[in-house]
Amino acid sequence: MTTPPSALMSASRTKVLGAALIAIGPVTMALYTPAMPELALDLGTSESLVKLTLTTYFLGFALAQLLCGPLTDAFGRRPVTLAFLGLYLVSTIAATLATDVHLMMVARAIQGIGAAVGITVSRAIVRDQYVGHQAATIMNAISTMLAVGPAVSPTLGGFILELFGWREIFYAMLIYGIVLFAAVWLFQPETNAYRSRDNINFSRLVFNYTRLLKSVRFLRPSLLLMFSLGTIYASTTILPFVLIHNAGLTASQFGLGMLMQTGGFFTGTLVTGHLLKKLDAEAAIPIGLTGITLSAMLMAVILRIHEPTYLAVMVPMGIFAFSVAFVIPSTFTTALRDFPEIAGAASAMLGFLQFGGGILGSAASAALGNPLLALTTVIPIMNITGVIAYVGIGLYLRNKPLVPEEIS
Repeated sequence: MTTPPSALMSASRTKVLGAALIAIGPVTMALYTPAMPELALDLGTSESLVKLTLTTYFLGFALAQLLCGPLTDAFGRRPVTLAFLGLYLVSTIAATLATDVHLMMVARAIQGIGAAVGITVSRAIVRDQYVGHQAATIMNAISTMLAVGPAVSPTLGGFILELFGWREIFYAMLIYGIVLFAAVWLFQPETNAYRSRDNINFSRLVFNYTRLLKSVRFLRPSLLLMFSLGTIYASTTILPFVLIHNAGLTASQFGLGMLMQTGGFFTGTLVTGHLLKKLDAEAAIPIGLTGITLSAMLMAVILRIHEPTYLAVMVPMGIFAFSVAFVIPSTFTTALRDFPEIAGAASAMLGFLQFGGGILGSAASAALGNPLLALTTVIPIMNITGVIAYVGIGLYLRNKPLVPEEIS
């Protein structure tokens, strides 16, 4: 792949840096989960309070994206990335030294804020340099880490916990943060050609986000990502209970069993990458929508008529993970395509919506109080809602073409 004249980094460097940046948030979230029971014992607190340390991280991570995106539009991708990664490193050290669950909550919230820059900047630096098919190909490679990170991290965290202890899990995060900080410092030039401090004025901030939320061309791919990628994060709060309590897996078997979801997504990205060599990214969308719909139907039906087993749970999840890989390159690219001057804000809103979908799915699952019922109800509803939103808005755009003023 040749580098266009406007690109400051090669496609390969953009892929590597983008993947490392996008992974830091999900990895930091999931690497820690196996240590939560031991953390409760060591800090002399309840498991419910320890679970709040995950909640505070998740909230900090989701909300901070709405701030760091406009900051990168105002001051540039590189300095803001370094500043937030610095905050991540300081908060990770604080979490490592924490002796009280309340201090851990604060440290984890700040850690989430620092990690939020990764998912925003990873997509913005692609939009800054590449468009169309090239952008979709790079996005396909980067997006692998959105699923691989949270799926592999619990297994890795479990090994670190068993061999060393829970504080060493934070040492691992610290090493990751230091390496990523150095990589950004050395290898990431400034890619934002539209820097303007006006983008952090409150009125301009409101205008930019309102502009995005009023644009049906932004909402169409964003809502599909909100409900499909949101499913991945919501399912992390459901699958451990279903697979361990209902399907009878041990904790270690659960960690290894999640590799079916990871493998499904990874295989999907490989197949999608092969298709992108011959077809436009839009051509992969129908394949993904069909698979997502099939997985939702299987999930809603199989576990209602069949006793929960590992395969009964994870085969539909594997099909879902495989299918969602087909929709990511096009949706990521088209969501940011019309907003080059506020690519940071657009990427931030896109990330906020997808993690917001995870929060809504987790809240709905908790409200039901039955993980198995949540898996057969909430997850299928989220997937079908995303498909209906994408198809419905597409029909609207086809039947009522928008004039340029309506696009933004």
